[in-house]
Amino acid sequence: MRTLLITGPGGSGRTTVAAATALAAARDGTSTLVLSADRTDSLGAALGVATGARPVPVESGLTAWRPDAAAGFRDDLAAFQSRASGVLDLLGAARLDAEEVTPLPGAEELALLRALRDAALSERFELLVVDLPPAPQALALLALPEELRRYLRRLLPPERQAARALRPVLGRLAGVPMPAEWLYETASRWDVELAAVEAVVADRGTAVRLVAEPGPAGAEAVRTTALGLALRGLRTESLVATRVLPEPAADSWLAGPVAQQRKILDEWQESHTIHRAAHLGRDPRGPDDLAALAVPGVNPEPTPVEWPVTDRLAEDGVLVWHLPLPGAIRDELDLVRRGDELVVTAGQFRRIVPLPSALRRCTVDGAALREDELRVRFVPDPRLWPRDR
Repeated sequence: MRTLLITGPGGSGRTTVAAATALAAARDGTSTLVLSADRTDSLGAALGVATGARPVPVESGLTAWRPDAAAGFRDDLAAFQSRASGVLDLLGAARLDAEEVTPLPGAEELALLRALRDAALSERFELLVVDLPPAPQALALLALPEELRRYLRRLLPPERQAARALRPVLGRLAGVPMPAEWLYETASRWDVELAAVEAVVADRGTAVRLVAEPGPAGAEAVRTTALGLALRGLRTESLVATRVLPEPAADSWLAGPVAQQRKILDEWQESHTIHRAAHLGRDPRGPDDLAALAVPGVNPEPTPVEWPVTDRLAEDGVLVWHLPLPGAIRDELDLVRRGDELVVTAGQFRRIVPLPSALRRCTVDGAALREDELRVRFVPDPRLWPRDR
């Protein structure tokens, strides 16, 4: 199954484009599911069909689903209270009833991640279109599975589960209580669930479609969002420019706004595959309006993102790791080697990535930003690199 993630600045028409993309794919014969985490039913308003906690058919080949974040949050809390009953009783803590639980901020996004996992495991659909939150929240959401798995492995290393029988003894020796078995089991279950979501995001068939209105704010949002996606190893499949104004008469007051849009569109054309969605003069509502937007189909053969290592040992004595970072600014880049990991900071974004196996036996020799690509040089560490005989 292919997955298309759709995001962009708030108010840019992301949900409308997600609905139009899903509708176009379904009418092209592709069995499609469109997901949204929006608390209000903006997806249903665009499609003309109310959506909710259960998947609903929109028309032939198209299903829409807006997961219920409140129900998932209540289920998680009930499971936690059940597993932690001993600790809660010891502390004298009162239980929370399901009826009094209100989802915390971020519950919608977590519900979307679970729905993404469940949909990917299903064999009912050929295409999954995901209406992500606005770009800043979407980037944080896409980073969440990888980061949480990393935290879990640091806080509760799986290898420590082998010492279950020794846990009481170790607790007495250390003078502090050791984590209970249920905690390790919960961490293991979370790791499996997060790994499933991470696999969907990192899959070669997953791509991102950006949505933005051509203007100064949209231009900066596209640059930063594309950079954040690239740092996560995600490919920007295309950019849909929304609310594109028609060419006006020479004396029309629209001449100024149209000229500004044209300038931004020309700039975007240099680095993105651009599709223009015309301004309809109203908010698109229903299948007819969505079809009038004429959004592009989904590329059946997405180009995967690769971070290759080039062997230049014979020529320059170095290995070069190529990290594509479109839109990166040299002064906003920072690299820190920490063990077998590289901490990469690009502007407001940061990611900790494991080094390829060959580079773990090297030391960093420098880096340079060339043609939207960060090239990090490594030289073999003589203490670890096999010597030629």
